[in-house]
Amino acid sequence: MSADKRTVTLELAGGKFRLTSDAEDDHLRRLVQMVEERVAALGPKSSRSSSQAHLLAVVALGLADELLAAERRARALEDSTRKAVTTALERIDRRLADGPRD
Repeated sequence: MSADKRTVTLELAGGKFRLTSDAEDDHLRRLVQMVEERVAALGPKSSRSSSQAHLLAVVALGLADELLAAERRARALEDSTRKAVTTALERIDRRLADGPRD
């Protein structure tokens, strides 16, 4: 274990999980808060009728789905930006090739 890593205990969906992490405490607290908000959004009935593992699996799948959607949006934005820059450069090249205007 490196000097920066330490063992922490996180409480998620009613259970305690020990893990080794080099993340800042504030960052870990925010992650736990996000997961807990997702579990709460599933509703009290889910919490009563589902196992801890099931709740966390549903939350993990939801987060993974959002990650994939965000990656798709980022790729689309990159493609759009690349296309706009390429078009602008082509226009600049054409203007430069035409020479100065009087």
